[in-house]
Amino acid sequence: MTSENMGLVVPGKSRREILQASVGVAAFLSAPHLALAQAAWPSRPLHFIVGFTPGTATDITARVLAGGEADILGQQIVVENRPGAGSALAADYVARAPKDGYTLFVATIATATAQAMKSNPNIDVLRDFAAVSLVASTATVLVASPQSGLTSVADVIVRAKQKPGELLCANSGVGTVSHLAAELFAQRAGIKLVHVPYPGSPQAVNDLIAGRVAIFFSPASTVIGQIASGKVKAVATAAEKRAKALPDVPSMAEAGMPDLDASIWVGLLAPAGTPQVAINKVASAAEKAMHAPTAIDALSKQGLDPIGNSPEKFAAYLKSEIERWSNVAAGMKS
Repeated sequence: MTSENMGLVVPGKSRREILQASVGVAAFLSAPHLALAQAAWPSRPLHFIVGFTPGTATDITARVLAGGEADILGQQIVVENRPGAGSALAADYVARAPKDGYTLFVATIATATAQAMKSNPNIDVLRDFAAVSLVASTATVLVASPQSGLTSVADVIVRAKQKPGELLCANSGVGTVSHLAAELFAQRAGIKLVHVPYPGSPQAVNDLIAGRVAIFFSPASTVIGQIASGKVKAVATAAEKRAKALPDVPSMAEAGMPDLDASIWVGLLAPAGTPQVAINKVASAAEKAMHAPTAIDALSKQGLDPIGNSPEKFAAYLKSEIERWSNVAAGMKS
């Protein structure tokens, strides 16, 4: 039997007509199944991967978000902590995860600053990830040791100019937002700061309280209690507007330094190539979850403001953040 007479024979139909009809039938049969598969997503638990330890502002945000989204999506969401290398380990893990929307990276501003500093050569954020949603943010606040006598932005600038190379500025690690925020401030003010890196914000705050360093650009969520108790002095928030959590603290814009915004944000990223239907569903659920009264209450206690926006808006914001901090990093090398 030849290959020709092994196939289906339809009287009065040419081979081309038969093939065209077969393609049409296949498309007709597959379309409903594809639509059904998309409509059924998600059909199993999701995983939010956090690059920091439990109890951090990022972890708390992820758990509040996961609880709200789970109710909306009708699936359990497991929060996994994979700390290390400023969240680079978690980023690497998610970038290599299946592109099915079930594994998402809880990114932060550290993701953008790492890209700016090129401290994680294995990852290109804009190439390896798809933006899902910007979910929350908190202010960065310039705080000073009470022993320093610094109470305003003007005080800090004058002191740095009077005693060049002597003003000690803590940070939570080279390339972190506290480091780059301080560098951005120094570039704008025309001063030089002596950067003192620490393993994390808690250690930096401890030395600030003890007077071993003079200033620190800290996440507001880290120092709200110390500001309230008078253990550290809040000088200004690194933003255009005052922080909701610190309404009595002036912004950098009010202090005469506009466009100095170092707000710390948390967002969701999916592996590049993840189906848009999954991305859109998670983003829509994130927006609803972040504006639920329970989420607003839980986050406000941590000094965090809920957001929740579209993949398109977060993608544009992420790109602008990487460009902005890349310029700051370039200025450090010049």
